[in-house]
Amino acid sequence: RLPVPKLEDTITRYLNAQKPLLNDDQFRKTEELAHAFEKGIGRELHEQLVAQDNRNKHTSYITGPWFDMYLKAREPVVLNFNAFMSFNPDPKPEYNDQLIRATNMTVSAIRFMKTFRAGYLEPEVFHLNPEKSDTEIFKKIIRFVPSSLSWFGAYMVNAYPLDMSQYFRLFNSTRLPKLNKDELYTDEKAKHLLVLRNGNFYVFDVIDRDGNMLKPSEIQAHFKYILSDSSPAPAFPLGYLSSENRDTWALLRKNLLENGNEEALQKVDSAMFCLSLDDFPVKDFVHLSHTMLHGDGANRWYDKSFNLIITKDGTAGINFEHSWGDGVAVLRFQNEVFKDSTKTPAISPQSQPASVDSSRAVQKLDFKLNDALKAGITKAKQRFDAAVESLSVNVIKFQEGGKELLKQKKVSPDAVAQLALQMAFLRQYDQTVATYESCSTAAFKHGRTETIRPASVHTKKCSEAFVKELSKHSTEELQKLIVECSKYHGRLTKEAAMGQGFDRHLFSLRYLALSKGLALPDFYQDQAYARLNHNILSTSTLVSPAVQLGGFGPVVSDGLGVGYQVQDDWMGFNVSSYPARNGEEFLQCTHKSLEDIFNVLKGKKIGS
Repeated sequence: RLPVPKLEDTITRYLNAQKPLLNDDQFRKTEELAHAFEKGIGRELHEQLVAQDNRNKHTSYITGPWFDMYLKAREPVVLNFNAFMSFNPDPKPEYNDQLIRATNMTVSAIRFMKTFRAGYLEPEVFHLNPEKSDTEIFKKIIRFVPSSLSWFGAYMVNAYPLDMSQYFRLFNSTRLPKLNKDELYTDEKAKHLLVLRNGNFYVFDVIDRDGNMLKPSEIQAHFKYILSDSSPAPAFPLGYLSSENRDTWALLRKNLLENGNEEALQKVDSAMFCLSLDDFPVKDFVHLSHTMLHGDGANRWYDKSFNLIITKDGTAGINFEHSWGDGVAVLRFQNEVFKDSTKTPAISPQSQPASVDSSRAVQKLDFKLNDALKAGITKAKQRFDAAVESLSVNVIKFQEGGKELLKQKKVSPDAVAQLALQMAFLRQYDQTVATYESCSTAAFKHGRTETIRPASVHTKKCSEAFVKELSKHSTEELQKLIVECSKYHGRLTKEAAMGQGFDRHLFSLRYLALSKGLALPDFYQDQAYARLNHNILSTSTLVSPAVQLGGFGPVVSDGLGVGYQVQDDWMGFNVSSYPARNGEEFLQCTHKSLEDIFNVLKGKKIGS
């Protein structure tokens, strides 16, 4: 079970995260408020949270508040919450044809779903010592241990089974807009797929009456039929509605239902997933990011648990809605679909589609729109276009080193990536700001995420030495500063993964106070608390053989959304920003910081 941290640990960790962001006077005030909270109302709330947690052993203390946080948010899901991860191309170039890849990936997705529902999907396990635990012998032994004890057997060899409670929401699921708080909806009985092309909606069954998957050649035939349909794009594309403010969308949806669209919407909501087929090729990584993060608004249904997007040149990616689950579940799905569709593809470039009557099997959904709905769609499109227009995406690849060299120098690759971001922001804006790095707590029952706070007194000291006081430090001193940062970041990461951060704990105590109708404690009214939670640098990392790059929008209007990956001999950064920040310059500063860090680690003297 996810532990509720000790209150005194949480306050200490909170103050450690505040230190680099405040001057001495501000820090003293924040420290006073924190200690008063710890001794007073905070202690009462903490005891209530622990008691509540003990009464609810079937879940975790963060589950309710976290679902609420996502589902009560009224901002559009696109750019604000939905993230994307794009697939690597199929290693066999001729398989990157749009029709072939759509068929193979859909078949692999259905195979994954069937395996999961039948209870045969291999558990997701985090192996700290794979030589011992990721072996056939261990799997054979553990299979015969009763499940009440098997997790303990896994712990003995440093293997941590991860929570898989989110997986069922991958399929046949959608987020329904409701006034004040949305709902998650899942209908596991539905057998059809939703396909979007050119803003038009198509559905057809991919599972037959006996629960078997349609033949791949038939799925291929239906996709071919959709891809060759010459219907014009709708004058009022419904997809835009799912990009709207949630209350606005809730009212428009009510109108849709009352206007005779109940059956069509039911098909959209219950579909296994949404496959979006785009009619253009991808030009470069920036174009790829824009396509997968938001696209054109007409050819997506942002409320589905995920959209599998495949462009004209067979480039594929996933855009996923974030309330139902986190990156871990989506990544497992992507890894399996990539592996299955490339190693054992269902069809080949030589495969012929089955000769079936697709015009009977494929239903094109027709929506009845009154003037209010047409006006609603027009307004949604204007809002969407303006939001997308203001978003910039920049991508760089640092090719002078990666994981191998950093491990050789005994520093943490993730710590170095984060240090480079701190250094870059200091170089560009001359300040240290609230920074967020997400860390999965799936090692616990119903775990979600915890925050790592990468901006520390260590990164601030090190960044200032590199950016402002280079001449005052020897290469050896600079190396020591990097090692300090690495050690501290390693500790924060370990604590977060073990449920020992401070963010979720403080969030839950605040949620509890408000749910009990109490006045918001002074601690939470501190400007420093608000500033720490205004995450100007929002960051997330992933490394996977299936994923080429991932990204998300900034979480605040003057923020940067940084998706990054550290590979063996290179590092990639994908940054989104609004006009308040210059993402391109930020990445140039990041590149310069990485050059400096790597040179210092190699023992070279660097110039300012």
